Amino acid sequence: MRHGKAGKRLGRTGSHKKAMVRNMVTSLFEHERIVTTTPKAKEVRKIADKMITLAKRGDLHAKRQAFSFIQSKDVVAKLFDVISVQYADRNGGYTRIIKTGQRRGDAAHMAILELVGYSEEIETEEESEN
Repeated sequence: MRHGKAGKRLGRTGSHKKAMVRNMVTSLFEHERIVTTTPKAKEVRKIADKMITLAKRGDLHAKRQAFSFIQSKDVVAKLFDVISVQYADRNGGYTRIIKTGQRRGDAAHMAILELVGYSEEIETEEESEN
């Protein structure tokens, strides 16, 4: 029985699921947008919102907790310096899931998971400046 076990299993062992979610959260904060299946997006959203809440706290303990989950020092720095400032006046709901239909190969339900406020216009402006 799975009493007290929160979250979906996603057809993986516990360690595999944890590694996958850590990689996806790191990628989400690095690129601010990822494309994945809908159940994975829902699981990643839970952790991503908690990481942004930690970053908004901003103290040393919160930073150490973020380092224990996110795999890149650069991404943690971006989370605490850029993303936490962006959501300073927002009380939750930092991510958005946009359903995009089914994947062609196996008909899995796909979704885009992005940070609220993400805009492709900003991304294209940055690319044109470089």
